[in-house]
Amino acid sequence: MMVSRSCVSCALALAAALLPAGVVRAQDSVSQPVVQALPSPEVQRLNRALVALAKAPRDRDALVEAGQAALGVDDLEAAIGFFGRAAEVDPGSAAVAQGLGSVYLRAGRAGEALVQFDRALAAGADERTVLSDRALTLDLVGEHPAAQTAYTRALELDPANDEARRRLAISFAISGNRARFEDTLRPLLDRRDMAAQRARAFGLAILGDSDRATAIVEQVMPRDLATRLVPYLGYMPRLTKPQQAAAANLGIFPRAADIGRDDPRLARFAAEERADSRLAPAGAPLGSRPSPTPTPTSASATPRPAPARPAPAPAAPTLRVADAFADLGAPLPDAKVSGDAVDLARIEVKREAAPQPAPKPEAKPEAKPKPKPKEPPKPVHPSRVWVQVATGKKIDALAFDWKRISKEGGKAMSPYKPHTARWGATNRLVIGPVANRDKAEALVRELKKKGLDVFLWLSDEGEAVQPLK
Repeated sequence: MMVSRSCVSCALALAAALLPAGVVRAQDSVSQPVVQALPSPEVQRLNRALVALAKAPRDRDALVEAGQAALGVDDLEAAIGFFGRAAEVDPGSAAVAQGLGSVYLRAGRAGEALVQFDRALAAGADERTVLSDRALTLDLVGEHPAAQTAYTRALELDPANDEARRRLAISFAISGNRARFEDTLRPLLDRRDMAAQRARAFGLAILGDSDRATAIVEQVMPRDLATRLVPYLGYMPRLTKPQQAAAANLGIFPRAADIGRDDPRLARFAAEERADSRLAPAGAPLGSRPSPTPTPTSASATPRPAPARPAPAPAAPTLRVADAFADLGAPLPDAKVSGDAVDLARIEVKREAAPQPAPKPEAKPEAKPKPKPKEPPKPVHPSRVWVQVATGKKIDALAFDWKRISKEGGKAMSPYKPHTARWGATNRLVIGPVANRDKAEALVRELKKKGLDVFLWLSDEGEAVQPLK
């Protein structure tokens, strides 16, 4: 890679600069010394990772290290490229899933991050390194009680995790619990933790105390940074709760047009999360005696039976974000009248003849039916259900991968054609479109039995999905 060669050249130049004075050639001994600042530790780490990767381009550990190093210098596009290639080399790696989750989290893509963190935990990742980030993704989708539970568990496993403590405090502020917000931050403030002061300022702004938040920022931060930050504090109460979490923890602020408006997919996912929580056992244990119910004193006091909830399907699969989004935007079934339906307006009821029948009213002209409104034109790329089977930067490489994957998938894949869609700095390789979510889930289960790392994916309306060439 060109970047790797330049980094190797930099490393060689740096080694030459650090040679002992006796090794320098005689003709250079009269030159003036040149002092060049060393690159930051993060840049040095990335340089080392690129050198190692140039020697072994498909080494999983080298790809993961390069991805982590790219995250260290905030190059999210490079990071997702490294982790995406590592996922092709070892789809079941906990480190790869955790790395992808970290990239998506930093980019504010909470739903995709949560999928990857769950995969990392299922693959055996250390909870101490995952739970705090997973909790933040829950805050970003509006599931604050669940997030606070995850933060608390992270602190039980690692009481020295100050970042988890700061995030927990902000989560309490978003929930409106000022007492818990202040109690959580107090140990860090007593140690004069500057990051805790920043969290305190954002928490107070979220709670509506912008004047005090501004005073803290102006007191503890450099003037130029405080000048840039103060205007945002006034906007915090106007943001939605997920937007507040993104702004306070990640520094991601919504566009002016999106202030106070959440992505509808996040609301749907939060609803799915709450639905899962209702499956936990509740009420008195079986066999216990119910408490006596007071006799109603009037008919209006008669309790109405609660609506029955549908029982969960047996052996339900684990909830995944991609699955939770799969039926967003799906059209409702058309209401059709059965051919055996009876039009009550056409039934004539026989009556006894009246002594003096009333004169028949003049027939009114039938009203002309209103013209049906024209249906809007269908989008060029409608929202459809797919099954993702691989990712990669180059389409040519995906075409090569497809030959191998199609052989491994066998007859299960034969009804579907390969397609590609952009995914950040890389591309998705998907098959489909699949008729509906149930068929896609069945296909995913069948392909997983063959050892393929696949999952359901729903393309957004207008998102281009092109046939693989």
